[in-house]
Amino acid sequence: MTAAADEFKPTPDELLAHAERSERARGRLKVFLGYAAGVGKTYAMLEAAHERLREGTDVIVAYVETHGRAETEELLTGLEVTPRASLEYRETTFQEMDLEAVLVRAPRLALVDELAHTNAPGSRHAKRYQDVEELLRAGIDVYTTVNVQHIQSLNDVVAQVTEVTVRETVPDRVIEEAEEIELVDLPPDELLDRLRAGKVYVPDQAARAAQLFFRKGNLAALRELALRLAAQRADEDMRAYMRLRSIPGPWPVTERLLVCVGPGPMGHRLVRAAKRLATDLKAEWLAVHVETPRTLELPDEDRDSAASALRLAEELGARVVTLTGQTVAAAVVDYCRRANVTKIVIGKPLARRWRDVIFGSPVDRIIRQSGSIDVYVIPTAAERRASSAPGQRALAPAWPYAVSLGMVVAATIAGWFLHRVIQPTNLVMLYLAMVLVAALYLGRGPAVVASVAGVLAFDFFLVDPKLTLVVSDTQYILTFVGLLATGLITGTLVSQVRAQVQSARRRTAHMAGLYDLAKDLSAAMGPDHLAQTLAARASEVVEAQVSVLVPRGDGLVCIASTDSSALTERDKAVATWALLHRQRAGRGTDTLPTSDGLCVPLVTGETARGVMWVRTSPGQELTRGQRRLLDGFAQLAALAFERVVLHEQARKLELLGEAERIQSALLQSVSHELRTPLASITGVLSALAGAGEGPGTQAGLTPEARRELLETARDEADRLNRLVENLLDMTRLESGLLRLRVEPSDVQDLIGSALNQVSARLRDRQVTVTVAPDLALVPMDFVLMVQVLANLLDNAARYSPRDSAVEVAADEAGGRVRVAVSDRGYGIAPGERARVFGKFYRVPGVGDGGGTGLGLAIAKAIVEAHGGSVRADGRPGGGTTMIVELPLGDTEASGEAT
Repeated sequence: MTAAADEFKPTPDELLAHAERSERARGRLKVFLGYAAGVGKTYAMLEAAHERLREGTDVIVAYVETHGRAETEELLTGLEVTPRASLEYRETTFQEMDLEAVLVRAPRLALVDELAHTNAPGSRHAKRYQDVEELLRAGIDVYTTVNVQHIQSLNDVVAQVTEVTVRETVPDRVIEEAEEIELVDLPPDELLDRLRAGKVYVPDQAARAAQLFFRKGNLAALRELALRLAAQRADEDMRAYMRLRSIPGPWPVTERLLVCVGPGPMGHRLVRAAKRLATDLKAEWLAVHVETPRTLELPDEDRDSAASALRLAEELGARVVTLTGQTVAAAVVDYCRRANVTKIVIGKPLARRWRDVIFGSPVDRIIRQSGSIDVYVIPTAAERRASSAPGQRALAPAWPYAVSLGMVVAATIAGWFLHRVIQPTNLVMLYLAMVLVAALYLGRGPAVVASVAGVLAFDFFLVDPKLTLVVSDTQYILTFVGLLATGLITGTLVSQVRAQVQSARRRTAHMAGLYDLAKDLSAAMGPDHLAQTLAARASEVVEAQVSVLVPRGDGLVCIASTDSSALTERDKAVATWALLHRQRAGRGTDTLPTSDGLCVPLVTGETARGVMWVRTSPGQELTRGQRRLLDGFAQLAALAFERVVLHEQARKLELLGEAERIQSALLQSVSHELRTPLASITGVLSALAGAGEGPGTQAGLTPEARRELLETARDEADRLNRLVENLLDMTRLESGLLRLRVEPSDVQDLIGSALNQVSARLRDRQVTVTVAPDLALVPMDFVLMVQVLANLLDNAARYSPRDSAVEVAADEAGGRVRVAVSDRGYGIAPGERARVFGKFYRVPGVGDGGGTGLGLAIAKAIVEAHGGSVRADGRPGGGTTMIVELPLGDTEASGEAT
């Protein structure tokens, strides 16, 4: 097999993946792709199913929607149709695919129409494509249909073209995992004829569709999208086939163009020429930059020009790729064969012709190695003249070469003193060591100079006859050649390793900076904290002053900065432009380059979250690596800002959900609590009214019974009154309208008033009151604290058996008065004790089920307004103790407090 074919043998991972796909039990998915309703997707699917049926395949119709088309319904004849499942939702019956029935039937092939369909609530899966995935996991092959506008990644494009946002979408991975995609195509004119003939929709729907979605321009655009998607899939299948069978490329079935972008002034011209050629060929095109050890040593301005050309290519629609390799030609040709590139665009070299003859030209190497790939060489005479102008390119510094020559002189002096005791052939190691040192610390050029100078110095000073270049012993010729070759090769290799190490260090430093920023941003909460973290990290890494601006109101606001000087209105105008256009602007860019700083927008998707303003010192310019690092910082920060925004939105949604839950609980509780006393009062009034109708009815209702009915009505009216008071009190507490009338009050009077208020609730219980002697007066709002204690007593009665005792105790400790209400009820679990003071919360499954869950919440709010606290504790032997603590404070003080 040829060397070119060996390069494209499939990797072990690719072979293993192919074997797994071939042997796995997962079913195969075939997608019938169209661009609009009515092109014939379902018809084509049914025809393919009949063909499989004739081959002996077990085929069933899991779900097919004929839309009343007679020709489609005819194709259902002869196919087994699975009955649909009926689902009830909001008094409407929906017919959906019976997934369980299909799984139980377990056919070889199932037909599932309308892949993007949203299932009715109550189905196993929310989307039909999830049903299809379950069928595939069960080993069942599936034929399905979908229109291109339902593919998720194309949703925005379709909305822009048709001005219609498609809500039902299918993830791209479902289409990508399909074993086969069959394009069902129909010219737009024929589709419109079908629409007018009533073969797509009923007449009323057809008229509306023709005015909105089914316009000829829309259909043409959607058709192109479908054709491109099918062509892209066919191209991917072909390339996978070539890799699997080690077929060297390219296969020129479709044009794919690649432009080589290198350092220097010619990059922009190459990119524009490649764009024009790709447009003429209607071909996909790529912009490739190759990083070699030599390019890593180039000045920053050359590397910046390459980066600028790559940005231009990306703006013009190219796919930008950065490769690494020892030579440009090898990396480019290897990638072209892997990517099935058919044409290469490259510029004429700018180097002198003698350098091309000696060292070779990347253009010549690409032409020789490209094989069947077409190579376009773009003339760059104008750029060459410009680059040859005086002062256009700075000369390389001379001191490394001087140092390398100095090391050769040092090695010669040492050899001159050692040649009497060491053989001259061994002294060669001195010069070889100098070459390695020069390559390691000075670069490849000084290493080459050291190698050549070392050979000459060794021959002139250390080989007989000395002080002449004449060689008396021919064996030294081999030594000279070996020294020169070894010096050149090792020097070149060491310099390449040195360059790679330096590049690795730079990348490691950049990655460490990105990692540290990502770690700090992940811990930051709130936009201000995020901005401060970004400004501090960016300023530390690029050694410049950094400010972060975010949009607020009608303009940009600086929320974090390491710069002591404030931003001017001109600076903010540059930042506003960068924000609106989502592009870099300011110093070092093509937009507003006279600005004092560089603006880098923080962009996620189509949204700009802010701008990072970078101000360098006078005369300092950001390197290409620093600019790329700032771009990485900006992307990380934009994602962090988006996370904060999404977190805030999620919190608001959670609050809305909690509000809805509270509203639901309020409606349920209030409706129950209102209906119960009203029903009792209504029943009492009806009984009393009925007892007074007709002769002899009064005799059937004794005075005792009448009294009991009236007491019941009064108790229920009191209960209704407490409910309304609780709701009003909670409203006043939450709105801040409640005012405390604080006066020194007696705790024993407080307990007595509360017991009197809930006496009806406690009439069947034994109540024990214990008050410490000489208890000091407590500053409080007496009326509100009576309500607190009454709510606690009512809670004790509600959540304890009717024959159990209730204990009330009051004492003083640590400058606070403590009032405790204890019961022998059902108790509260430790995890529920803090939650019982929440609004509308009731311990599930405990007590008589009454109450709105507001009593304890109101008690807590009133006590905390007094500067006190309330808590629930368990009791040994069962039950709960509610403890209220109030500060004694100044008993002489009185008046109103909030």
